[in-house]
Amino acid sequence: MEQRMTMVTLGVRDLARAQKFYEEGLGWTLSDGVEGQVAFYQLAGGGLLGLYGLEALAEDAAVPLAELKPGQNFGGMTLAHNVASPEAVDATMKEVVAAGATLMKPAEKVFWGGYSGYFADPDGHLWEVAYNPFWTLNDDGSVSLEPPE
Repeated sequence: MEQRMTMVTLGVRDLARAQKFYEEGLGWTLSDGVEGQVAFYQLAGGGLLGLYGLEALAEDAAVPLAELKPGQNFGGMTLAHNVASPEAVDATMKEVVAAGATLMKPAEKVFWGGYSGYFADPDGHLWEVAYNPFWTLNDDGSVSLEPPE
């Protein structure tokens, strides 16, 4: 298997609500999908984010829904959005909270030398907004583990 990930799919309780948050709240553009069933967003750097009904995703993955514990979506995974500065972290956190996200951890200097905070989308999926001074944020939005020049 090649060392890459092409898409993250989030199981959501209300697809219309989730789309409204990502599109109207965060300003993302819907790229593809089937109305009322699934939505796809092309991300900078070439990846995709998919929104899929929680029950349909559980069925597709052959996972009993009871095991997913709706409303308790922290399964040891977070999504991340890297930005170019601590000020950009603060601005992004303000933007997402204004859009309806739940602030989980205010942005702050962190033990590893960067600056980050966490928010939850309307379904409780955790996003980290981070500035990492040890990585390079490329013009296309992708991240390189190479130190900045």
